[in-house]
Order: sequence, then C-alpha cells, then structure tokens
Amino acid sequence: MTLALAFCGQGAWAQTAPDAAKPDSESVRTFYLTNISRAEDATETITALRNLLDPTDKVFLVPSQNAVIVRASPEQLLLTQKLLTDLNRLKKIYRLTYTITETDAGKRIGIQHFSLIVVSGGKTTLKQGSKVPLVTGSYTTGTSGTQTQMTYIDVGLNFDASLDEFVDGVRLRTKVEQSAIAEEKSSPGMAGDPIVRQTVLEGTSILVPGKPLVLGSLDIPDSTRHLDVEVVMEAVR
Repeated sequence: MTLALAFCGQGAWAQTAPDAAKPDSESVRTFYLTNISRAEDATETITALRNLLDPTDKVFLVPSQNAVIVRASPEQLLLTQKLLTDLNRLKKIYRLTYTITETDAGKRIGIQHFSLIVVSGGKTTLKQGSKVPLVTGSYTTGTSGTQTQMTYIDVGLNFDASLDEFVDGVRLRTKVEQSAIAEEKSSPGMAGDPIVRQTVLEGTSILVPGKPLVLGSLDIPDSTRHLDVEVVMEAVR
C-alpha cells in the first residue's frame, strides 16, 4: 500500500509540473510607424525594441508597409506600445531662408533669397545654376571617326541643410557653395578646360526661430566685391 501511494504521487507531480512552468501565452501584433519615413529611423527603432524587449520575443520590420510585427507576451506588447509611442513622434518642419547680399566697394549691388523646407532630423538640398560640359577624353572608331567623351559639372549655387532639435534651439549643419566659370582658360591661347572659381561656406550653428544669423562674410579675390550669407529659421509645423 505504501509503495502504491508513493508511485501515484510521483505520477501526479509529473503531469502538473509542466503546466506550472509554462510561460505566458504569446500574441502577434502589428504596429505602424506613421511618423517615420527614413530607413535609418526605422532601423534605429527596431534596434531599440530588440535591445529592450525580452530576448525570446520576435521583432520584424516590414519596410514596404512601414510596419513592425512583434510576437511577445501581453506584458511585452504593452511595453512595445509604450516605446513606439515615445519613438514614433511627429517631427517638426522648418523653413530656412538664406539671404546672400553682395556689395562692391561698400555699395549693395545685389541680394538673393533662397528658401527650403527641412524636417527635423532630415536633410534638404537646393541647387540653382547650370551644367557645364567638360571634355574628359576621346577615342577613334572605324566607322564614326573620333568620338569625344564629355562630363558635366554643376556651376551656380548649392545649399545643403540638416536640422536637429536641442533644448536651447535647433542645430543647423549647412554648406553653401557658389561656383562660376572664369574668363581665362587653363591653357592660354588654346581651347583648354574652363577654370571654375568656387567659394564654400560650411559649418554648424545653433538657430532660434525668427532670429537671423550671419553664417559668414567673405571678400571676392581680385575684386572689391564682398558677400554676406545670412539664414533665418521659422517653424512650419
């Protein structure tokens, strides 16, 4: 009788122990990244989720749908919802207006305004000018004779701007480039390649909405001309 009871007791424990140790049931849920458009931002979000959730949870990114699929316990899904609410924020949009003022011997001779929209954390490029052909080589074929190889270089004004938000303002990383074709040639007396004169202003600044900031001033070599580059920022959304 004693042996039988002991055997039955072991059998009952063997059946109930797995149920007691079974983890919480998992669920699958899809979250949409409605305010994230760049692939880099989506990748960073996925990395944060995988580092903060349980290692056994599964996190998948579906780029075509801009969605995240998570398989986890109900508690971990609630944590995922909270994290995505904090990370999937609507980004602010700003308008940058660049003003280039040109003077000659202290007298203003021209002023230009250029405006572009930049999303916080993003980058915007603006180009205005011409494409100038440049001969890079030539080759001879049996039927068509000598063929000339050409490439094209951008000449004019180029603006690159990226913004990041900070407590004391907005950080602007910008590059302003102005180029033009000089009158002289690289080979005097011959049809040489054109000489491109170039001025580049590149740096990082802290902007306050509505407050103009002079990015730089410079003199044009071999002339009495002077350029001032100024930028002002205003919030659009």
